[in-house]
Amino acid sequence: EINTSTRTIPSTAAASSGAARARAKHNPIRVEQQPPDTVNDREQGSEQPSNYQTRASFLPDHRNMSPSPNDKPVIFADPIKGIKVNASVVATPFRDEIKTKVAAMKKQGLEPPLLVGLLANKDPAAIKYAEWTGKACRNDGLRYELRKIEDPIDVEAALMDANDDPRVHGIIVYYPIFGQEESFSGASQDDYLRDSVSYKCDVEGLCHTYRTNLYRNVRFLDYPANTQKCLLPCTALSCVKILEKCPGCYDTSKPTGRQLDGKVVTVINRSEIVGRPLAAMLANDGADVYSVDINSIYLFRGGRLHACPDETPESCVRKSSIIVTGVPTKAYRLPTEWIKQNATVINVSSFKNVDEESLLKVPGIVYVPMVGKVTVAMLERNLVRLYDNFHSPAAKQTPKALAPSDSAVSKTPTWLQAYTAIAVTALLAVQILRK
Repeated sequence: EINTSTRTIPSTAAASSGAARARAKHNPIRVEQQPPDTVNDREQGSEQPSNYQTRASFLPDHRNMSPSPNDKPVIFADPIKGIKVNASVVATPFRDEIKTKVAAMKKQGLEPPLLVGLLANKDPAAIKYAEWTGKACRNDGLRYELRKIEDPIDVEAALMDANDDPRVHGIIVYYPIFGQEESFSGASQDDYLRDSVSYKCDVEGLCHTYRTNLYRNVRFLDYPANTQKCLLPCTALSCVKILEKCPGCYDTSKPTGRQLDGKVVTVINRSEIVGRPLAAMLANDGADVYSVDINSIYLFRGGRLHACPDETPESCVRKSSIIVTGVPTKAYRLPTEWIKQNATVINVSSFKNVDEESLLKVPGIVYVPMVGKVTVAMLERNLVRLYDNFHSPAAKQTPKALAPSDSAVSKTPTWLQAYTAIAVTALLAVQILRK
């Protein structure tokens, strides 16, 4: 699914508190988890303004994350000024392929995959995202069911019901529900819920199984057969798909895992939804990626994570040809003077993190103000992949794939398990006799 080499991106990194405080004074940004961009999509409407420089002229191969050298470009830069890109030009081919697959299923007498959404908050962005998801699924022939939950404390029970429901092929939980409030389940109830979604139904690719596989660069669930690809987080994946079609980003003449060699990227966000997985994905493709958060800056390079106590957001952005902003606050603006000519800027926040007017005056700039439509397309794509992996008639006829924890247990020889059980029983018996 993802352009990867055999390198591994560590999932955590420690930084000294002193260094973190020193960096914080240079970095007045608070990055939190937020849903994919929907507010800007709503403001944009369905019309495509005349200043959008895009062309839909290719059909991507869903089996390969890498763009084909034969793919025609869909986004063109202007050497005189910046251009603004309507991301729907990237989303449309993926959704067209979904429609084709659904039509083929119906001809075989099969029902299309069912996606269940769980909504337990009044957050406008979450509500709009739920509306967009339902509308897109219905338009593309997929089934969608929104389950509204009045009391957030009941979300876990509703999630377990959906996990166990054989009719359900995909689940999406619309966050935030509890936010970062402490809970019975730990520091964040939302994180607990995210890890409670079954890997067989997690269309967002955010549960523990898919997250850890991403950071360890594990691409398949069923090693060594390697027939069931892992899922990737939808918003981060949408950014990669957009960059694949932007000029001067991916070099398709290079092998997979090296197509961003020589590129410097800055991602201003380190949430589990967008910033952290996106940084890992782009680094796995060969880029040097600066991950910027409120009190720290890290560099992903060559499969390793490096603390950068001497870097600032400005120094990172000035050397970057790709910048992704995801700051969930209306007050934040990325200074335009930091951005160099011919850079690609993607905004994944529900707020505009850049001054659009001044940005588009910079020669060669490619600016993508919203990614919501591509995110929904990736959500649908993940749903179909889950169906193929676990729920289709063909998948049910083959041996069930083991979750990572099950796989590890299965590798333990039966004789060793029996020997261990006998030894433990004997030790307990000796202890009882002594007493």
